Amino acid sequence: MNETKLKDGDYCQVIAGAHKGKKGIVKDLNISKTGHLTITVVQASGIRFKTLGRNVKVEEYHP
Repeated sequence: MNETKLKDGDYCQVIAGAHKGKKGIVKDLNISKTGHLTITVVQASGIRFKTLGRNVKVEEYHP
């Protein structure tokens, strides 16, 4: 939940929100108009979804 430590290419697990429990690679970091960090997560299957940066934690890569 440390938004400042996220960077493009990090492996993460979603720990809150609609996609809780999913894992993938962080892509497309963006600051929204309201000032929140939004990211796209790409799962191993290629499925992409968007979530807030505060909803993920960085992990070591373990597919």
